Amino acid sequence: MNIGQAARASGVSAKMIRYYEQTGLIPPAGRRDSGYRDYSSEDVHMLRFVRRARDLGFSMAAINELLDLWRDRSRRSADVKRVAIAHITALRERIANLNQMVTTLQTLVDCCSGDHRPDCPILADLEEPAEEHPRKRPSGALQRPNPRT
Repeated sequence: MNIGQAARASGVSAKMIRYYEQTGLIPPAGRRDSGYRDYSSEDVHMLRFVRRARDLGFSMAAINELLDLWRDRSRRSADVKRVAIAHITALRERIANLNQMVTTLQTLVDCCSGDHRPDCPILADLEEPAEEHPRKRPSGALQRPNPRT
């Protein structure tokens, strides 16, 4: 099948298929005499594998490692599990960071009176240099600014 057909069958855009080939994530497709790429059902299966791994948020490097393990019939499932556990750890860290951002923003929003005055703790916090912001603030550490100062 051509690249358009492979894209439809796999759910991966033709542009991404070309990119995956360029970066070496997947092997280049065979070529017809006309020069067009020619994809097999095995190629589409591999593209679906890549798409599912991307849907789960795996990095390109991790997908490459998973593809190598997938192709290796003498693989150890422990190696696959190690990759998945590392990804879970990274996801949990990202979730914790996002939750901390929500907490900080919520605290700032709660401290903002949202009235006609120009004083705004949200803007005051944003204008501080990043190095003055601790990575994690204890809850309630932000105080509402005194509008008289």
